[in-house]
Amino acid sequence: MTSEISISEVMDKVCNTFQVSVENVTPSLPCTNECTLLESLESHKLEVHSHCREGFCGACRTKLISGTVDYVTDPLAYIDDDEILPCCCIPTSNLVIKPG
Repeated sequence: MTSEISISEVMDKVCNTFQVSVENVTPSLPCTNECTLLESLESHKLEVHSHCREGFCGACRTKLISGTVDYVTDPLAYIDDDEILPCCCIPTSNLVIKPG
């Protein structure tokens, strides 16, 4: 017995790597969509101020200069249209960010 898997289901499971440029940090950093942006940044030894790690407190609030992200959990902290919460989002394109 075989099961059919749609192309969209396969693409949803594909690990993508994006380049994240952090203002005043060179070179850009490779980050995957397998973990949150905060976890990716920390894996590159970049310190980002954070507390709850779940989108509640807003401590990791970061300015998104360019690019797009998806949230793995809906953030409850208030953010402006040009801000993201790295603790609960994953990149969906190359990013340029400025940590708060």
